Amino acid sequence: MTETPPPLSVDDPHGRSGRDVLAALGVSAEFGLSEDEVTRRRAIAGANTIEATREASALLLLLHQFVSPVVYLLGGAAALAFWFHEIEEGLAIVAVLAVNALIGFVTELKAARSIEALRKLGSHAARVRRDGHVRSIDAAELVPGDIVLIEAGDSVAADMRLIEASSLAADESTVTGESVAVEKSAKAVATEARLSERHSMLFKGTAVTRGSAVAVVTTTGLSTELGRVSKLVEESEPGASPLERKLARLSLQLVWGTLALATVLVAVGLWTGKEPFLIIETSIALAVAAIPEGLPIVATLALARGMWRMAQHNALIERLAAVETLGATTVILTDKTGTLTENRMTVRRLWVPDGEIDLSEPKKELAEDEEATLLLRIAVLCNDAALENAKDTGSGDPMELALLRAGLHAGLSRERLTHRNPMVRKEAFDTATKKMATVHKSGDGYLFAVKGAPEAVLDACDTVNDEGRVVPLTAAMRRDWAERVDHLGHHGLRVIGCAMKMEAGADFAPYEGLTFAGLIALEDPARENVPEAIAECRRAGIRVIMVTGDHAVTARSIGRAVGLGDAAAHVIEGRHVARLIENGDPAVYQAGIFARVSPSEKLSLVRAFQKRGDIVAMTGDGVNDAPALRQADIGVAMGLRGTDVAREAAAMILLDDAFPSIVHAIREGRIIFGNIRRFVAYLMSCNLSEVLVVGLAVLLALSLPILPLQILYLNLITDVFPAFALALGEGDRDILKRPPRDPKQPLLSRSQWIGIGLQSAALTAGTFAALVAARFWLRLNDDAVVTVTFLTLAFAQLWHVFDMRHPMSRLLSNDIVRNPWVWGALALCTVLLVIPAYTPALAGLLGLTPPTAAMWAVIMASSLAPMIVTQIVLIVMGRRTPTRAAS
Repeated sequence: MTETPPPLSVDDPHGRSGRDVLAALGVSAEFGLSEDEVTRRRAIAGANTIEATREASALLLLLHQFVSPVVYLLGGAAALAFWFHEIEEGLAIVAVLAVNALIGFVTELKAARSIEALRKLGSHAARVRRDGHVRSIDAAELVPGDIVLIEAGDSVAADMRLIEASSLAADESTVTGESVAVEKSAKAVATEARLSERHSMLFKGTAVTRGSAVAVVTTTGLSTELGRVSKLVEESEPGASPLERKLARLSLQLVWGTLALATVLVAVGLWTGKEPFLIIETSIALAVAAIPEGLPIVATLALARGMWRMAQHNALIERLAAVETLGATTVILTDKTGTLTENRMTVRRLWVPDGEIDLSEPKKELAEDEEATLLLRIAVLCNDAALENAKDTGSGDPMELALLRAGLHAGLSRERLTHRNPMVRKEAFDTATKKMATVHKSGDGYLFAVKGAPEAVLDACDTVNDEGRVVPLTAAMRRDWAERVDHLGHHGLRVIGCAMKMEAGADFAPYEGLTFAGLIALEDPARENVPEAIAECRRAGIRVIMVTGDHAVTARSIGRAVGLGDAAAHVIEGRHVARLIENGDPAVYQAGIFARVSPSEKLSLVRAFQKRGDIVAMTGDGVNDAPALRQADIGVAMGLRGTDVAREAAAMILLDDAFPSIVHAIREGRIIFGNIRRFVAYLMSCNLSEVLVVGLAVLLALSLPILPLQILYLNLITDVFPAFALALGEGDRDILKRPPRDPKQPLLSRSQWIGIGLQSAALTAGTFAALVAARFWLRLNDDAVVTVTFLTLAFAQLWHVFDMRHPMSRLLSNDIVRNPWVWGALALCTVLLVIPAYTPALAGLLGLTPPTAAMWAVIMASSLAPMIVTQIVLIVMGRRTPTRAAS
């Protein structure tokens, strides 16, 4: 009978004993897997890598640029032009389509790079026991059931169940968000334990900070917790930015409006018996006139300039649309560890029998305080970390490094202490006893140094050191110390207790008959510049919400420290998030802090706020932040401390990891949106005037006053240079003192559309005035009349740029007049409009004749008239409008 091969997975390994897990996986911890069994398992489980399930095709990305109603409309116009042998017009439209297709193509080549970064993160070596021998292999070759030997500093290559553990701790901040290294043990935990509470497991992508262990691989590749995160990143869709959605909506409206108008004109033309060719030519002219061909070009250039300005403030933009999106942000969901805090434990307070010592305030030298010196001496001796000096980064557990730094502040060097008092024995930290002990030679006896959880250390103490005297530890004293622990804990500080004793030998029980020395309180300090940045966000009407994997009490303390204010009092733990969102509980949107949050819960929070209508920015630096960073309207990753996964998933990277850089980016984003709104209004009024000129000519049974090719040329001139100059405005200094705009607000409001309509009517009136003057006053031929109307409309659009000033601004002193780019654009456009009329080849192509002095007089007078009328209206509006800042 053939023996059934053991399974390659085991349910809830964290909740089962190590012996049961080994038996379930069919492996011996002493011998490991055989090479034949490894081959069999690899054939089933595959390589221990995280592979992307989809790849971005450059061809598909390029084709995607043509999926637009605007492209369809212009493509139809080009096809009609070719059908009626208007080759020049058809080629010109095709050329414009080709240019627009390249816009945005380069920025989309980053697709699926988040998953590639995840794959790189899992590339490490591992020491395994196979066939009874220890060997080093590539982590990709690990299979379920492999016996792995772990040492401090190792990167965990797969999800593993601990079989043996000695003083083991792991930094899991990139997976769980826990800022403090997690103590690990081979002891099983509750089956329902959350990811951050599975102390019997090691997870792929984390790092061992202390100790050693033997573990058995339980899952590899995409089946690991890191693999599940990669799936969340893959499944989350960032979607279009608010600006992209608004521009798409505007383009669709233009297409439908153009089709409706073209249908009416075709019907009128057929009803009046006009030639089909004339009707088609009119339809092409309308299609070209209605679509602002330069809109995507100018939008891209404006956003690109925003990227450059943000880079000056250490904010690297990965996606162009992210420049504007930050300006619309209403909610920032920020990670705590490494974003609001320094991701570095620091000793803040000491509590000795003589009283509390706040290390953040100026005090007498610690070396002069005997009780404080004794407390820190115990903490430095009972320590596994290594630190040469206070400025050194050191190696080991962050908490123990913090203790060593505090010791150096008191003049206590671990190297010198252990030289005088050599360590002869160590009891590694045990999660069961919650204590650690080291034994040191001291004179004729031995010093036992103990640290651990305060309640556990107090339980092992009989006496307390009080002003150099050892006195009994009474029940009342125990209650007092317990209250002090609670007091420190409520401030979000991590508290450890320290004790000691002297014995004649090193073999005495380490946790009996101890003398209590005091408490040490540590915290992961907030960044100094974060409170002011959060205050600026508050003034700008933006909510800042902390989303962290850390404990609620610690998160609340950091929240208060960074200036979250009353919001810090409203804390929700991650385990409640799904239920509250499902029930539509408003408490979710009122909370200022979400603690003990898993990656999927972060993703749910981002989606919940987006569903409510918020524009969400998500900051983070770890693997666990990647799905939410990708899903958010804009993901902001930390450049210095952030993982590759977080950086690739984000739309913006803070090169200095400084939260205030987000404030600069928000300001720039708001300026960009205001500028985009301004040049879109300019483009719409210019293009609508072209439509009105063509449409009215047809309705009045006149010949086309401006030809399709002329409209296309005009659009490429006035739709790009003056519009881009408007996009380079410096913005209002008080822009961050206003609340964010309503995310549902359209790109152009009703009042702005009314303004566009009136301005277009003025441009159209000026153009028809020139047509009438050229036809009936100068009595010009058809080609000359078309030249006059073309140049009149062209220059009227150039002068129209001055109509974009705010009504409250001064006539001769405003953002437009002070903008040097505007004057440069006007000069360049003037040259580009005048040269073709006097160049035979270009004049023949565009259907122009060289203007005479009389023609120029009509052109200038008719083109300046709309601007003069509009400026008079703006002056009247400015006098009637209450004083307010320009938007």
